[in-house]
Amino acid sequence: MTVRVCRACDEPITDPDDAILVWHQESMSGPGRDVWAHRDHADLIEPDTSLVRVLARVMISKAMQSGD
Repeated sequence: MTVRVCRACDEPITDPDDAILVWHQESMSGPGRDVWAHRDHADLIEPDTSLVRVLARVMISKAMQSGD
């Protein structure tokens, strides 16, 4: 049995019906992992902005190199 831990409160989610999949977090080494939250805590989870920051850096770098 897989133990799911709530991202908001760091407590185990013991009831499978109470588990909400928030997102899949990619990993540099391996398949990554799913991020879970209790049903009542799902709205408390902030989105992961890492990918947005990386994409913004790439777009800024390309714009600076192209001279636009």
